[in-house]
Amino acid sequence: MAVPEGEKGGGKDKKREKREEVKECPECGSKCLVRDYGKAEIFCADCGLVIAENIVDLGPEWRAFDSEQMSKRARAGAPLTYRIHDKGLSTLTNWGSPAQGQYKLKKWQQRTHIANTTERSFIFALSEIERMSSALKLPVSIREAASMLYRKAMKKHLIRGRSIEGITSAILYITCRQYGVPRTLEEVREVSRVSQKEISRAYRFLLRELDLKISPASPIDFVPRFCSMLGLGGDIRAKAIEIIKKASEKELTNGRGPIGIAAAAIYIAAILNGEHRTQKDVSDVTGVTEVTIRNRYKELSEQLDIEVLL
Repeated sequence: MAVPEGEKGGGKDKKREKREEVKECPECGSKCLVRDYGKAEIFCADCGLVIAENIVDLGPEWRAFDSEQMSKRARAGAPLTYRIHDKGLSTLTNWGSPAQGQYKLKKWQQRTHIANTTERSFIFALSEIERMSSALKLPVSIREAASMLYRKAMKKHLIRGRSIEGITSAILYITCRQYGVPRTLEEVREVSRVSQKEISRAYRFLLRELDLKISPASPIDFVPRFCSMLGLGGDIRAKAIEIIKKASEKELTNGRGPIGIAAAAIYIAAILNGEHRTQKDVSDVTGVTEVTIRNRYKELSEQLDIEVLL
């Protein structure tokens, strides 16, 4: 039976609406829910459970504190966006009928928006950022920031002679690190069209040429998302963060990969709270090898005097 055109994709929209309209935490029953549009998540303020991901902020990009401000700032038309090569200033006509003459007019109209090969490459780069961001479920703020960073690199002539896919992948990874929305290098590589080695090379090149200062990622940043992906509750999340803080105080995290520390802390916390997850389960979610998880878990349990009963 054919699905009516108006109902196509309606199931996903209804699921998203239902998820975002939740009024209380399914884990602890708390009604203190926080909508973090920066990370595109809804989480419980009491237990920390991530209830919904990839939420959409449908409001304007500006704030108004009284009616006078609102009337001055409100405007017609779509807002400017750095995710489109001309910042959304142009208008594309929808000709409706697929008649041959109108199709040619539409085709020529689209061509007028692309002046040369440089602009064509720029459009391709922005589309790559949008594609990878969508696959990684990143919020609009990250996509805008990544597009702005690409424009900055292009103005400094850092793109010529280099792989556009490698540069865009590295820019997306840098932006996630800058804005505290952590994504592992392995996750970026999975949605990219280039190797991890090429992304790493482009990452180091951009940091050097753009003089960017990226603070080391904290293992705590990865805990909420990994716990949510493993189906673990807020108590385990809190316990894992507590373990990481104790390890940091004893300088056990120095010289260790933050993702490996986070994975091991979650593994220990899950066992202590009676919700055991295998090392393979944790490895599949975090992208860290089982050997690394095993080594980190042994270091943490021995140095912090944590008795782990498998």
